[in-house]
Amino acid sequence: MHEKPFRSIVKTISWRALGTMDTMIISYFITGNLKMAASIGAIELFTKMGLYYFHERAWSKSSFGIVKTTSDYQI
Repeated sequence: MHEKPFRSIVKTISWRALGTMDTMIISYFITGNLKMAASIGAIELFTKMGLYYFHERAWSKSSFGIVKTTSDYQI
């Protein structure tokens, strides 16, 4: 099985949207400042999106934890 890079891009965007909302909520609780929370979330959005994409592509090249099934039945 092989994942195309576009799949990694879509997964990256959806995961970062969720993660950034979480970061902004936590930042708001810590700082009490909505503008500061949005700033932290905006910076984090781009840096972590890039990191996740390259992390995902590296894992897609790895065979770690993938088991190839073999069939005992042959014709």
